[in-house]
Amino acid sequence: MQVQFERLRDVLAPYPLAYTATVLVGLLALAWLANLLTKRVLLRGLRQLLLKTPLGGAQHDHEVRLQVIPRLANVVPALVISAGISIVPDLPPQLVTVVKALCQVFVVVTIALAVSRALDAINRHYERRPEAQNKPIKGYFQVAKIVMFVLVAISAVATLIGAEFLHIVTGLGAMTAVLLLIFQDTILSLVASVQISNDGRVRIGDWIEMPGQNADGDVIDIALHTVTVRNFDRTVTTVPTKKLVSDSFKNWRHMSEGGGRRIKRALHIDQHSVRFLDRAEIARFRRFALLDDYLDRKAAEIQAWNDALAERGAEPVNHRRVTNLGTFRAYVEHYLRHHAGINQDLTLLVRQLQPCETGVPLEVYCFTADTRWPVYEGIQSDIFDHLLAILPEFDLRVFQAHSDAPVEVRLRQIEDAPSDPPQAGPPRAAPPLRAPDAG
Repeated sequence: MQVQFERLRDVLAPYPLAYTATVLVGLLALAWLANLLTKRVLLRGLRQLLLKTPLGGAQHDHEVRLQVIPRLANVVPALVISAGISIVPDLPPQLVTVVKALCQVFVVVTIALAVSRALDAINRHYERRPEAQNKPIKGYFQVAKIVMFVLVAISAVATLIGAEFLHIVTGLGAMTAVLLLIFQDTILSLVASVQISNDGRVRIGDWIEMPGQNADGDVIDIALHTVTVRNFDRTVTTVPTKKLVSDSFKNWRHMSEGGGRRIKRALHIDQHSVRFLDRAEIARFRRFALLDDYLDRKAAEIQAWNDALAERGAEPVNHRRVTNLGTFRAYVEHYLRHHAGINQDLTLLVRQLQPCETGVPLEVYCFTADTRWPVYEGIQSDIFDHLLAILPEFDLRVFQAHSDAPVEVRLRQIEDAPSDPPQAGPPRAAPPLRAPDAG
């Protein structure tokens, strides 16, 4: 090989730059050939090896082939140029040094980018596993990439200026305070990401509500710095990860896992429609099968109370009686106890709240057996449709404020109404006018 180089040099001796250009072109051709052989032979075998692992299945073939392997293949020509640039004749020593440094930097950066792509592929593979929603690792990979690229940047600077890597790192020790200020958000986000991952307060797929950040929807991504929420209006909100530790928010996951979604709504009953029931009305309510047990138990209880009062000679005004509102409250409770859409294992009660200017609130507090939003709204609407329709049977009225619309006057009906017949006898005298009171 040395003999061929000497003959070529003798032939191109009349042309001083021709030999240098020829050797340089040969070096570039050798680098291209090395890159071709690496992609076609060595890295193809590596890709076949990766395809046999969980990281290189059919779903990852495109990612591994187009992202990781080409970057690794670019390392080989850079190494060839770095090793062969010194044999190119008549090149300035400073240029050779710069080319070698650039090749080294290119190799380090290329390897770092390949590792970054490999970490992304690992994270995508992990996200397909069932436990990925409970324990996301994307934040850890992002921290690893940040540390890696910081070290790569320090190494590149040290290589280009001809300094030692450790000397650069030692010099950065004096800039620790500045770095802490620069990476303050990253450090806080890292701590928050670790805490969220450990205690499981937020997982992918959770419905969270955070009014301070305009977030009300499902969590679709948990990263190092941000948590992405797809709101129910199809907009997307990014919440800083540290906010999920420092600020309060509502997570509806336990509602979904608990098998019940709460109904807490009140009917406002007009207080003027509340009254006692007589015996005939109580007998009429026997038509409701849901009230049989309540009426029997109430009748025995009231009879015992009133008999005790009669023995002491108390007036009947002290007797206890059944009210239409109490009977309706018992009906609502029994209706919910027999409703297929209500979870009977969770809290169920019908209670009166404090009377106010809008009447007597009768609150329904229970949980549906299905936590899906459309089903939940359907069950809740069906329940209150029935209660509003059955309310007149108990001679009760819902309080409703009147609007400011003008009252319709039915003049035609008044004109068509028959007048009172004239009375026989002399006309009655008008009553005398009363003098106004003094004072």
